[in-house]
Amino acid sequence: MNWREHIESNPEILHGKPCIKGTRVPVALILGYLAAGRDAEAIKSEFPDITAEDVAACLDYARQLAEFEAVPA
Repeated sequence: MNWREHIESNPEILHGKPCIKGTRVPVALILGYLAAGRDAEAIKSEFPDITAEDVAACLDYARQLAEFEAVPA
């Protein structure tokens, strides 16, 4: 899974927040739904332009962000 195929950040759309390509649906919203226990099918039914691959890309995006190491203060 290459999340870059599904997620974009454009300063002209939602002030540059990462969104599903071709939509104004922010990645943070999808991750919030997943954290609340919604599955990909429920998300797809609420956002017809979103695919299961888009939802998986959001998880892969979050996984990659979590791999960054924090610099000790």
